[in-house]
Amino acid sequence: MKILIPLTTIILLSLPAKECSQKKKEGSVFKGKLEIKALCMNYTIRLTEGTLDTSQVVANWTDESTGKSYKNVFGLGNPCDFPSTIKEGDEFYFIIETVKEKNCAVCMAYYPTPRKKLIIKVKQ
Repeated sequence: MKILIPLTTIILLSLPAKECSQKKKEGSVFKGKLEIKALCMNYTIRLTEGTLDTSQVVANWTDESTGKSYKNVFGLGNPCDFPSTIKEGDEFYFIIETVKEKNCAVCMAYYPTPRKKLIIKVKQ
């Protein structure tokens, strides 16, 4: 019983720290590069600065149309809010949004993107 109480206390104290670190990451600024700006806003972005949980990006992904491989990429989860001024190859800063994506009219043509998508807000 004496061991159980300290162990429980440690576990309970560690939970808020994990929550705080997750909230901190949500507000963190990252740098990305628009690797692929394909038709119908099928965009692929590579994380170039910052550290994201590996569950949020695809560590190694190959564009099946070109055969080119990329590391630490994700698909754009909110095409309605992405600035049209950013061109393929451009680097930009962004934060991860926690709000639900907006719906907007986007054509349905297919171009391959990483299976993991992030809703981001570009920092101007």
